[in-house]
Amino acid sequence: MTETNKPTTVFWVVSIVATIWNLLGVAAYLGNAFATDESIAALPQADQDYMTNMPAWVTAAFAIGVWFGLLACIGLLMRKKWAVPLFMLSLLGVLAQQVYNFFMQDYIDLSGSRMIMPVVVILVSIFLVWYSKDARTKGIIT
Repeated sequence: MTETNKPTTVFWVVSIVATIWNLLGVAAYLGNAFATDESIAALPQADQDYMTNMPAWVTAAFAIGVWFGLLACIGLLMRKKWAVPLFMLSLLGVLAQQVYNFFMQDYIDLSGSRMIMPVVVILVSIFLVWYSKDARTKGIIT
């Protein structure tokens, strides 16, 4: 029989903040996936080039990152161990998308402040994998 430990306040705060974070990611994905020609035309030229030339696999990686991340957060809130592999899949999606952003695309210069958000997304994704594994090890999620 698996021993279940009572979650701490920190667990609930992390889980709720992570869920809000992933909801923001879903909103960003939906904004990109369903951007109209008019909204794209309002962007600077480099951003227009980026959005119109993005390969389908990058959009798929973005979708995997945010949707599996959201499902994993729901699993974390429900204290289910299946949150761990979903966070891992989300991290893979995030890494695939960022490989494209950092190494393959030529349209936007990722320097200065443009580099902060992609790095934060990677770090948060790594943290959530670690945190969910730690919660599983401690018996908080089963």
